[in-house]
Amino acid sequence: MHAVVIFESIWGNTEQLAREVAAGIGGERTDVIDAASAPAALDDDVDLLVVGGPTHAFTMSTASTRESARQQGAVHIPAWGIREWIESLASPARAVPVATFDTRVVSPRLPGSAAKKAMKRLVAAGFRAAAKPETFDVHGYSGPVADGELDRARKWGTEIAGRLPLG
Repeated sequence: MHAVVIFESIWGNTEQLAREVAAGIGGERTDVIDAASAPAALDDDVDLLVVGGPTHAFTMSTASTRESARQQGAVHIPAWGIREWIESLASPARAVPVATFDTRVVSPRLPGSAAKKAMKRLVAAGFRAAAKPETFDVHGYSGPVADGELDRARKWGTEIAGRLPLG
């Protein structure tokens, strides 16, 4: 199986979770790529796409919400995130299974989900939902990832991969 995990991370929490999801997926080849470096088209042999990013202002980040993160002390601000990557992504030749996840602060618990918005756009582009969008918790904007969430991310990756047909 060839899986691709695309992530956007500002404080490092979403990247940690993306790497755990990838470890759970396992397989012959699982690529983990930052959205700012991700290709505009997936290789034809991709069997699973997973996309994850932080929830900002109830949805996927924007240039202005990333600037707000900079003002709050973030030092790694990507040039663009999953929103822009999805907008630039070529439609797949076949309905590649996709799963999405996001990160949100534990408290205050605000509504909205980057994962749900990303899934909606990816399905509209021709991908096929492989799982319901998932949320992982972090403590505060800068983290750390909440207790147990890294293990849960790895388990989630294993579950998604287990739903796909073999070979």
